[in-house]
Amino acid sequence: IVVGELAAFVFQTQFVQQERTIVTADCCSLNPLLRRVIRFLGVYTFGLFATDIFVNAGQVVMGSPTPHFLTVCQPNYTALGCRLPTQFISSQDACTGSPNLISRARRAFPSKDAALSMYAALYTVMYLTVMFQAKGTRLTKPMLCLTLLCLTFLTGVVRVSEYRNHWSDVLVGFLTGGAVAVFLVSESH
Repeated sequence: IVVGELAAFVFQTQFVQQERTIVTADCCSLNPLLRRVIRFLGVYTFGLFATDIFVNAGQVVMGSPTPHFLTVCQPNYTALGCRLPTQFISSQDACTGSPNLISRARRAFPSKDAALSMYAALYTVMYLTVMFQAKGTRLTKPMLCLTLLCLTFLTGVVRVSEYRNHWSDVLVGFLTGGAVAVFLVSESH
């Protein structure tokens, strides 16, 4: 976003004339480049925090374990008195693994990595699409956008293939991050 705003500032002369912002009275003005960078980065940062809050709330409410939960938990079946394979482990002391890893393995739905990567990619893609109408470079903008989206989907594939999340966790994470990005871009422009 900073590089994009610097390029827009350098190559567009009417950019400076359109973006003059009065801070106090007629005597003072804020640099248009600084104002735009603060505006876009502020909205971007707010969206990251909002996405993180939505995902954390979903993880706390759902409490869905990851596919590798039993590996991380390392339950002590004999000390718990489990005689039947269908018996549930309800004791808090059932896990012998690292408490920090167990806590993270209990919160899989929705996937935070998928949500944050989708938010970052989609916000940047929409920023590039809306802000830049460069003539003569027909493939540059679509190639950048598709690269960002492919990296996001690769994040989801890796989360599922490493048994860190279920496919549904990743899908809902993508939807959450995408919804926040679309909402913020549509409201800020």
